Amino acid sequence: MTTAAVIGSGFGGLALAVRLQAAGIQTTLYEKRDKLGGRAYVYTQDGYTFDAGPTVITEPASIEALFALTGANIRDYVELMRVDPFYRLLWEDGYSFDYCQDEDALLRQIEAKSPGDVDGYKRFHDYSEDLYVEGYQKLGAVPFLNFWSMIKAAPQLAKLQGYRSVYGRLSDFIKDKHLREAFSFHSLLVGGDPFKTSAVYSLIHALERRGGIWFPRGGTGALVHGLGRFFSDLGGEIRLSTPVAEVTVVDGMCREVVAESGERRTFDAVASNADVVHTYEKLLGRSKRGASMGRALKGKRFSNSLFVAYFGTNRRFENLVHHTIIFGPRYRELIADIFSGPQLPDDFSLYLHRPTASDPALAPDGCDSFYVLSPVPNLEKADVDWAVEGPKYKEKIFKYLEERYMPGLRESIVTDRIFTPAHFETELNAHAGSAFSIEPILTQSAYFRIHNRDDQIPNLYFVGAGAHPGAGVPGVVGSAKATAGLILEDLGAAYPAETADGRAALAAE
Repeated sequence: MTTAAVIGSGFGGLALAVRLQAAGIQTTLYEKRDKLGGRAYVYTQDGYTFDAGPTVITEPASIEALFALTGANIRDYVELMRVDPFYRLLWEDGYSFDYCQDEDALLRQIEAKSPGDVDGYKRFHDYSEDLYVEGYQKLGAVPFLNFWSMIKAAPQLAKLQGYRSVYGRLSDFIKDKHLREAFSFHSLLVGGDPFKTSAVYSLIHALERRGGIWFPRGGTGALVHGLGRFFSDLGGEIRLSTPVAEVTVVDGMCREVVAESGERRTFDAVASNADVVHTYEKLLGRSKRGASMGRALKGKRFSNSLFVAYFGTNRRFENLVHHTIIFGPRYRELIADIFSGPQLPDDFSLYLHRPTASDPALAPDGCDSFYVLSPVPNLEKADVDWAVEGPKYKEKIFKYLEERYMPGLRESIVTDRIFTPAHFETELNAHAGSAFSIEPILTQSAYFRIHNRDDQIPNLYFVGAGAHPGAGVPGVVGSAKATAGLILEDLGAAYPAETADGRAALAAE
């Protein structure tokens, strides 16, 4: 029987494991922690449920496609609910903007703020659609294993000025300061500085407008659980609380996956959804390839980190929608500080997640569950003792929220916890505490990113944020499709057809 190991159970690892098992490859999924999900972990505390990481589900068809591999219906495993508005955007000067799917509603808000930008927004939307087709539909699940494969795709992306930055290209269409911020912040959701990240990432706007924003009933963790159950139903093996210590390389091939417990198992193919530096430097560190690549990768630019505070309140804040983006007093300057350091900025912009707006069951009756996220420098860019500064930073954020958006907040908080860049490093093995792995600048994208198959070890594969095409749920699910195709081709396995069964329900809503 042909076998494969997938190390790490984030969305990318789960999606890859499902694809391999559906194709008849006996697949074992290794996970360091006691639950599936990687960054999409779940905390339960004092009757409140907190999704640790991803909370925005876009491109649901890519997830439906996993279940459809065997004709299953996603609804048998998880319920996805539409979220509208996508985000409510708030500024300190009192301006607010509801970022939503309905174009008429968007245009009315744009016209009220800056009438001259209505036509510009329409042209930007068309531009985003072109990028979606060229950069996502055509290339999002295609592995770039050699330079020429990228060169073939380059002319059209160059024509769309993909070499420019997200913010720079957007500014060709939209002139109002607030609206420029409203339509450029998305690259931050995948670890990209909008002033440096390739304009190709403007496709996120079309992706959201096309497919909407969704949230699983029960939280993102319910989607992780559903994928895990589906993988098990297909016959896959899940090994929780089983950190991998080493992947041995013999005669240029991966031979054994060695758990920290000492258990050793041989596989025909090994795929890593773990941090790319950790994979090469630690898991493959005894091999020449692993040591060499570990050193080389440390020379790349890594994305920012995040500070996240999870908290539950004994009352509901009905003035807040599910997703809120709060812009601080600075935009360009703050982003520069986040990506370059050399210290933790005094100000911040925030993402406030209120899942109980869609699913009240995630908190006790009459209560709310929240997390608030602040992008911060990674551990290489700013020397911060987070054990000391973390609790102080949390209180600073709570005070800010209470003064501006959530009156009476601090007296209503009954439980809380934090996750800092230091936790990204220790809990998730993330190099420099980076939240999104390698920064998605042009020279670290496509062929220049970690390949879905290693160039020298032919049965070593990668999936997830550090690999092509990059971070974000659609990105890592796309990387799983690209990587699965390579593995199945290399192992001579038949790739299952992606049936339409079970995939039409969400599209019809």
